[in-house]
Amino acid sequence: MKQLTKAEEEIMQVVWQLQKCNVAAVIEKLPEPKPAYNTVSTIVRILESKGFVDHEQEGKGYLYFPLVQKADYSNQSINKLVDGYFQGSFKSMVSFFMKKNDMSLSELESVLNEIKKEKP
Repeated sequence: MKQLTKAEEEIMQVVWQLQKCNVAAVIEKLPEPKPAYNTVSTIVRILESKGFVDHEQEGKGYLYFPLVQKADYSNQSINKLVDGYFQGSFKSMVSFFMKKNDMSLSELESVLNEIKKEKP
């Protein structure tokens, strides 16, 4: 799976949120200052060429929808982060974030309990 630029990811976040949308709906969800219609349209077409979105005809325009699920992209991004900055060690990453964010042991235990709930 390809990596997204910051601008592409920002647009993709909106597409994931809306599930089916046209360019105008994407722009409406973006923070101020709003980018130009042509800018967003170009980024959406790039996302389509990368295989992240597809479209269907609606009147004279298009509705775009995600082909890649947010969870799949998130998982791949986290793995790349762990591999690139923590030598593939999830333990090192957690330790780093605990130290940098002054996380308490009880907060860590709470996170571990949430993880245990998620596992079948």
